[in-house]
Amino acid sequence: MTAVTTLLSDDQLAVVETTLGFAQEHLAPHAVAWDQDKHFPVDVLRKAAGLGLGGVYVREDVGGSELSRSDGVLVFEALATGCPSVAGYLSIHNMVAWMVDTYGTDAQRGRYLPELCTMEQLGSYCLTEPGAGSDAAALRTRAVRDGDHYVLTGTKQFISGAGATHLYIVLARTGEDGPGGISAFLVERDDEGLSFGANEKKMGWNAQPTRQVVLDGVRVPADRLLGAEGEGFHIAMNGLNGGRLGIAACSLGGAQSALDRSLAHLADREAFGGPLLNAQALQFRLADMATELAAARALVRQAAEALDRKVGGAPELCAMAKRFATDTGYSVADRALQLHGGYGYLAEYGIEKIVRDLRVHQILEGTNEIMRVIVARSLTGALR
Repeated sequence: MTAVTTLLSDDQLAVVETTLGFAQEHLAPHAVAWDQDKHFPVDVLRKAAGLGLGGVYVREDVGGSELSRSDGVLVFEALATGCPSVAGYLSIHNMVAWMVDTYGTDAQRGRYLPELCTMEQLGSYCLTEPGAGSDAAALRTRAVRDGDHYVLTGTKQFISGAGATHLYIVLARTGEDGPGGISAFLVERDDEGLSFGANEKKMGWNAQPTRQVVLDGVRVPADRLLGAEGEGFHIAMNGLNGGRLGIAACSLGGAQSALDRSLAHLADREAFGGPLLNAQALQFRLADMATELAAARALVRQAAEALDRKVGGAPELCAMAKRFATDTGYSVADRALQLHGGYGYLAEYGIEKIVRDLRVHQILEGTNEIMRVIVARSLTGALR
């Protein structure tokens, strides 16, 4: 894990050491069983919150850790060495908490954030719909003002944690077509008219539920509007900048675990008169995997620093980092499976789980094709 801790401050080293220790003690030993049983380990999430991981970016006055994005990518990379699925959910929960902390009123912050930080309450982010995924501005869920309430109607798709979580940030249309007509709302699990679809049967990420969120005339008080009317798309996109870094970091952690396991396996496995680790062809593969991970890690950390400093090109760097790190992470994990031979295909070794978990990272928080669109627009926009 030396590459993970390169060029870090003493405080950051302490964060990595603590989080890695938690991941190896509380996540790694159970990751395969949770995957097979489709178990959402809420009790373990609350243990993570005891280390400040339920409100990584939230201000301290409501119980948060108030860490930077540069610190956060270290946290999520370390967590994902134990289980990318659980680390991925924690990234989403922290995106929700950050959005409430950043755009919420004092009353909203005081109402929701203390329990989000302890993870007594869990959060979900509801943007995607059956007919509006990559084209998020085309969402059709509606929120109609009715006196002191809004009435929300629509369906959200692929919502991580849905059914088990307590707070849902729901993006809904309050105005005209396009991004300017979208607003954000705080919906609670017990609100009348809110229901959930069946837990989806997925390729990976099985240690967290994924369901539809169905809003059938859900009435929420007007003070559950997050930000102002028409600001929802802006809020959602700013949340996704950080969310993309979290998922990128989770890809790094999962792939680093796969690489570390490959080194150990090749050292133990003998063929043709000696350990496989002595074969130069395999050493070259390991070297390429390590080099590509180091390059992806550098880009993720650069994007995180840009987001911390609020530089103009930060969203494009976040898109670059998400695309490159998730593609690289999946590729490294897939090669790690190949280096394990037949053993890599067996569930008990945990490699095939990492491959399945990391595959979805190329899709969620904006597909990697959309990341290319964002980068391309930043390159060509000044020329038009």
